[in-house]
Amino acid sequence: MRWPRPLDPFRSFKVKTGVLVIASVFAASVTFWFASDWQFRFALGVALLVSLAVTQVLAHGMTSPLREMTAAARAMATGDWSRRVHTTSRDEIGELALAFNQMAEDLEADDRYRRELIANVSHELRTPIAALQGVLENVVDGVVEPEPETLRAALRQTERLGDLVRDLLDLSRLESGVVPLRRTEFEVEPFLRRIVDECLDPAVAIRLDVVPVSLRACADTDRLHQVVTNLVHNALTHGASAQVLVRARTDRRSGTLIVDVHDDGPGIPAQERIRVFERFSRGGTAGGGTGLGLAIARWAVELHDGRIGVLDTPSGCCIRVELPAA
Repeated sequence: MRWPRPLDPFRSFKVKTGVLVIASVFAASVTFWFASDWQFRFALGVALLVSLAVTQVLAHGMTSPLREMTAAARAMATGDWSRRVHTTSRDEIGELALAFNQMAEDLEADDRYRRELIANVSHELRTPIAALQGVLENVVDGVVEPEPETLRAALRQTERLGDLVRDLLDLSRLESGVVPLRRTEFEVEPFLRRIVDECLDPAVAIRLDVVPVSLRACADTDRLHQVVTNLVHNALTHGASAQVLVRARTDRRSGTLIVDVHDDGPGIPAQERIRVFERFSRGGTAGGGTGLGLAIARWAVELHDGRIGVLDTPSGCCIRVELPAA
């Protein structure tokens, strides 16, 4: 890295090669000219050595990224994803080095996500399986009778396992891009009303506010149903059991559909508002859900080229979904 790289400013490898050839020939010719009064074999030998030295100095910057990429590729084959290629070259090899570094970062992120996914899934599965095993062992050993309450406890753990597997499958499909978008035009108020009725909780008042009432939008209703349902369930789970507001409107200038789900719970700290959309993140809470709902919502929104985020509100938590007009 301490060697000079005078050819780095050139943007073409062909130009670099031409400059290298010209510089080598010129150095050999000048050396041979000044050594012309020597014996021919000595003059020729010195000229060749000088030409070789010039070639080594100039060509070092041209080939060093290739050597680093070879070493990094060998390290990646052993599981070391931290190696990067250092280059200041602006030619095709420099662009290749930048693409190689980007590939290495993506592979490192994929490997990290894979490890985290295995660890998180193992952790999430362990709890309901252990609880279900304990209930069944007690029933088999005669410690408890197979009464309705005991069976309901086993059913709850089974349902939790089913929810986790379903969410994992949905997230896998969304991340791999195998879920096609089927955009259709629909009325927003009846659509959201059905979701509110499905999520209805006697202990919580869910208020629906659509402006105007005749508002229409164009989106994949299956994916949007999944998004809003996850947000409403989160609001019911983490709210203060008083009221949840589901509000929808459009931006007059861009035609963007805006859906807000606002609860009166403790809210999400600012430093955790990005992490809540990661897999198995619960926004600092320990109970409820599989930790995949908001990750699935984020991917579904991004399939629409939309945005989802947590707004700054005086109280509670408000998550906004923005879907661009088709």
